[in-house]
This record gives sequence, structure tokens and C-alpha cells, in this order.
Amino acid sequence: MYRLSTLTKYLLFAIVVLALSSCKTTAPRLNYYQLAHAAICLDMDIEMDDYHPLYIESAKWIGTPYRYGGNSIRGVDCSGLTYAIYKKVYHKKLNRSSEDQRTKDCRRVSRNRLQEGDLVFFHDGQRKRKANHVGIYLKEGRFIHASSSQGVIVSSLSEPYNKKCWMQGGRVDKKRR
Repeated sequence: MYRLSTLTKYLLFAIVVLALSSCKTTAPRLNYYQLAHAAICLDMDIEMDDYHPLYIESAKWIGTPYRYGGNSIRGVDCSGLTYAIYKKVYHKKLNRSSEDQRTKDCRRVSRNRLQEGDLVFFHDGQRKRKANHVGIYLKEGRFIHASSSQGVIVSSLSEPYNKKCWMQGGRVDKKRR
């Protein structure tokens, strides 16, 4: 029968401990209930590499009625929605008007380079140099915004009105926390 020396036992123990501790992996903490609820409310799949806080917070606003000048769940306008979501998700304070968000809070991004969290700006069809509507791009050509007739909804950039009145995308310097 072969006996290990005390020193050999300690060395083997140390090797096993090091091997197990170096392979430690932790699964990301996910609230699957919130993600499932967000996916249903937003009517989209939320992937592992999506920024979950954006989708979870956006889903909380779906169905909120439109109220000019509003910025709460009781009623919100388009720039109030972007202001509130950015404050909660990215800890960034945006200006309170669509045009100021476009000109002061972000840099221009083309439609084909939009990323989740970018702002999307629209004109009213007459004054094409001034943004009068803003939303937040989610993904796959869809964005969340406060519609004056339907409240907070998710729409597609490819809808005829949105194509006609598209102005620009905007990227805010948003460091994820």
C-alpha cells in the first residue's frame, strides 16, 4: 500500500483548491419574471446580450397615457418618456424637449447604425429642421415612444408616417452601470 507524505497531501490539496477556485463561474443575476413580462409588453424577444434594464424599464411605461408636459406614469409626453427612461436606466439627465435632446444631448447617428438606447427623432412634416417627436430605439427597427393618440407604445421605423417624418438618430454618451 502506497502512503502519501504530509507534504504531498498539502500540495495536492492546494492544487485542487486552486483548480476549483480558478474555474469559478457565476451565472448573471436575471429576474426572469421581469424579462418575460417585458418581452410580452414590448412584443419582442429579449436576448442575453441585450441591455435588460432598458427593456424592463421600457415595459413599465407601455400603456401610459399621453399628457403634454408630463413625465410620470400618470401621463407623459415623448421627451418626458425619454428623459425618465434615461434617468432611470443610464443615470443621465436629458434636456426636456425633443429639439434640445437632438441638438444638446447626443451626436447624430444614421438610421442604419442605430443601437439599442439611441434616440430617434422625427419632424412634423412641415418644419423639417426641428425635431418635434422623439423615442428610444430598442432593436430590429422598433422604438418606444409616447404617441399623442395612443400613449406609450412600441412602433416600427418602417411604418409610412415614421419613414416620411424621420429626421435622425442620436447617440447619447451612456455608460452602462
